[in-house]
Amino acid sequence: MSRGLGLELGLVGQAIGMFAVTNVDDIVILAVFFGQSAGQRGGAARVVAGQYLGFAAILAASVVGALGAGLLPDTMIPYLGLLPLLLGLRAAWRAWHERHDADDGTLAARNGPTVSVVAAVTFANGGDNVGVYVPVFTTAGTDGLVVFVVAFLALVAVWCAVGRFFATRPVIARALARWGHIVLPIVLIGIGLLILVEGGAFGL
Repeated sequence: MSRGLGLELGLVGQAIGMFAVTNVDDIVILAVFFGQSAGQRGGAARVVAGQYLGFAAILAASVVGALGAGLLPDTMIPYLGLLPLLLGLRAAWRAWHERHDADDGTLAARNGPTVSVVAAVTFANGGDNVGVYVPVFTTAGTDGLVVFVVAFLALVAVWCAVGRFFATRPVIARALARWGHIVLPIVLIGIGLLILVEGGAFGL
């Protein structure tokens, strides 16, 4: 009994460490998303829902891959960078097109992140996580897999709380309110390019 409990606690500790290492960059993008959704009715809920939806897709791909189905081939992972890149370019175009609205704060109110945008960015940014999770899930066994999935889903809530905490700090909140419409496309484009380059897409 105690041995089983110790094993489960060990898996939880491993899950926490692995989640933190593979998702530390999500804190920045979550803070930006929460900053963009400030003052919107249901804005924070959309960010949380999108984060869960995107990470659930990552988990699904990892679980299926661990079971041998190979849902997401390694050769396709680098091209996930196209998602945040295109979203960043679209956000940049909107920021430029509506630059006058940004001065009076209406841009953030009208163009806050949707569930689908947050989910797409989360999945694309975490696409390389699949390569880390699959071998761990494969060797964890059924019980271990359940522990990892439950722990990861709980940690998504922690990550959302941390991201919102940063976004609601007065200094950070003021900066995001003033510069969020510029920071968002820069972060998204940077993430997209980083995924493409590190993955060797297009021979980069």
